Amino acid sequence: MTDYEMFVERVKTKTGIDLALYKEAQMKRRLTSLYEKKGFSNFVDFFKEMDVNRELMDEFLDRMTINVSEFYRNGKRWEVLEKKILPRLLKASSRLKVWSAACSTGEEPYSLAMVLSNHQPLSQVSISATDLDENAIAKAKAAIYPERSLAEVPAQMKQKYFEQEGSFYKVTPDIKRTVTFKKHNLLNDRYEQNHDLIVCRNVMIYFTEKAKDQIYHNFSKALKPGGVLFVGSTEQIFNPAQYDFEVEDTFFYRKKG
Repeated sequence: MTDYEMFVERVKTKTGIDLALYKEAQMKRRLTSLYEKKGFSNFVDFFKEMDVNRELMDEFLDRMTINVSEFYRNGKRWEVLEKKILPRLLKASSRLKVWSAACSTGEEPYSLAMVLSNHQPLSQVSISATDLDENAIAKAKAAIYPERSLAEVPAQMKQKYFEQEGSFYKVTPDIKRTVTFKKHNLLNDRYEQNHDLIVCRNVMIYFTEKAKDQIYHNFSKALKPGGVLFVGSTEQIFNPAQYDFEVEDTFFYRKKG
């Protein structure tokens, strides 16, 4: 057994996180740079210290999850969501059950709330947002972002839903109130059911094919018939029918039924 395989086994026992379900070359590269930065020369010694050092464990979790996000990322897709997908979903139900999965530092669920605000009062908007990384969730709850994160935000939304504080921007309380954050592991934890919309973008690229298959099956079961999965722009599902999906638009998959 290599020292990395031993590390994977021990991490799984301690945290329940199975690194074997992530692409090995990418994960090893990311974690090797972390342990070298911390002065370790192998995964075994690195784990021994992680096992007793909460700060190092948090840093490891932060490094293995990919917290790169921005508001309205790939803006054209958000236009499709606003003009085509949401009107259909809202015809069937005025109170949508929406989940932002692997939400990172919160830009995505807050973007969802802003888009929904063009269709209904914010008092009717409720979004569940989850991530594996507690540090990311803490940043999401604080809701303070550098200007570069807002590059794709439409001007009227920026004016309406952000307050400038120095060189940072804070999400307004009325948008913050619409989102509930909690920790969730896509590979291990139970999925809530009966969602109208699940948004999970730019995270599947880090998983193995086996892990992706499991997650897509779980997303399908978690959606109502007619519900939609919105994925990232590098994450096209090439065999949607096997998950009971059909293509509604590019990167939008509707649950059959």
